[in-house]
Amino acid sequence: MDRCSFCGREKRDTNLLIAGISGHICDNCIEQAYDIVQEELKKSDDFDINSIQLVKPTEIKRFLDEYIIGQDEAKKYLSVAVYNHYKRLMHHHRKDEEVEIDKSNIILVGATGTGKTLMARTIARLLNVPFTIVDATVLTEAGYVGEDIESILTRLLQVADYNVEAAEKGIVFIDEIDKIARKSDNPSITRDVSGEGVQQGLLKLLEGSVINVPPQGGRKHPDQKMIPVDTKNILFICGGAFDGIEKKIGMRLNTKVVGYNASKNLDTVDRQNLLQYIAPQDLKSFGLIPEIIGRLPVLTYLEPLDRKALRRILTEPKNSIIRQYLKLFEMDGITLEFKDAALEYIVDKAVEFKLGARGLRSICEAIMMDAMFELPTDKEKTELIITKKYAIEKLEKQNIKRLKVA
Repeated sequence: MDRCSFCGREKRDTNLLIAGISGHICDNCIEQAYDIVQEELKKSDDFDINSIQLVKPTEIKRFLDEYIIGQDEAKKYLSVAVYNHYKRLMHHHRKDEEVEIDKSNIILVGATGTGKTLMARTIARLLNVPFTIVDATVLTEAGYVGEDIESILTRLLQVADYNVEAAEKGIVFIDEIDKIARKSDNPSITRDVSGEGVQQGLLKLLEGSVINVPPQGGRKHPDQKMIPVDTKNILFICGGAFDGIEKKIGMRLNTKVVGYNASKNLDTVDRQNLLQYIAPQDLKSFGLIPEIIGRLPVLTYLEPLDRKALRRILTEPKNSIIRQYLKLFEMDGITLEFKDAALEYIVDKAVEFKLGARGLRSICEAIMMDAMFELPTDKEKTELIITKKYAIEKLEKQNIKRLKVA
């Protein structure tokens, strides 16, 4: 009677028995062996501090340049921060050093659709440390419906396969940080559970302390064992649109009209791009508490996208919107071509709708929708040329006015 050489099950007790030269193995043992192999490979795959390849800031920026157009200032800040993060990890690894290097958490400020999250996602591809992107809008104070502050670290742990040592050297991008600003100066009867309280909670994460993290996240599993995570070496990058902060910057610049020099300097202020003058006190007047601002020492901004930048974004990056459409149609055996005039028209509309690079995508989707719906079933059609006339016709048909920002 044939039986499994590993577990001894007879053939009738297995779903599948595979014969070898001098033995057999059943499907059950194959599955278990596979799991063991995966587990072992995972262990050898673990993040190893000794094998870190230092990527120089210029190389990081060059990588970002392939996917993101412009924003040189923000890229420079981000590249240096990530490089220094790696250096700190190597430095921290040597116990005999006298000088302890503090981490430089960053805050990125930029209008919607300028590429804050894209920058974080792109840099994640390059890094060999655990990296996660979390959204501050879902965070609430402990005891309220929503996610606890600790859930940020739960995500990082999951990315690091619950290897605490690796997670403690990771990078966290907190998106929409402006949404947890204090809602107003006057304390109202209703409690602001997603505002200042969350900022207070974030303090202990940003400054570096040991935090007990629930492995599954949240208070839903009260019996789970907590995992202590030291946040001292976790780099935090925060991003936010800070809608309306230009008013605060403008007010601050205008109050400096005292003395002869001040009036002269104001003439050189670029009124179209006030974000470049952003300072920590503007974040404070927007509603971030001073303690949080103090723990995000590196403050940089993203330029608003002008017409020229939007035109380049459409076609130049490695995964540009137009390249994505070419690929999608190529999969159906259709050659797609965009005429220059059509691309210019798309950019014009994006500028009009003030949605940043995100607007380009909405407009392209509206133009391409009919073609994407009909062409896969039309076997005769092997090429499609998008002219300006075609683009206008489709866009007007889609009643694009609803996308328009008032």
